[in-house]
Amino acid sequence: MTILTLIQKVNIEEKLKDAPDSGYQIGILIGSFIPFVVLVLLAYWMYSSAKKRDKEL
Repeated sequence: MTILTLIQKVNIEEKLKDAPDSGYQIGILIGSFIPFVVLVLLAYWMYSSAKKRDKEL
């Protein structure tokens, strides 16, 4: 698992520096934040479903 993590490591600052235009820079920033947002939404969904299940008991 750690080998896979090292391979997937991406230097966002380098990509932003080499970006051809501002649209590409925005795409890089949005793409880097999407996994974080998905994880936050998943955690919130799990929390709310657990809270509802606890109220039913």
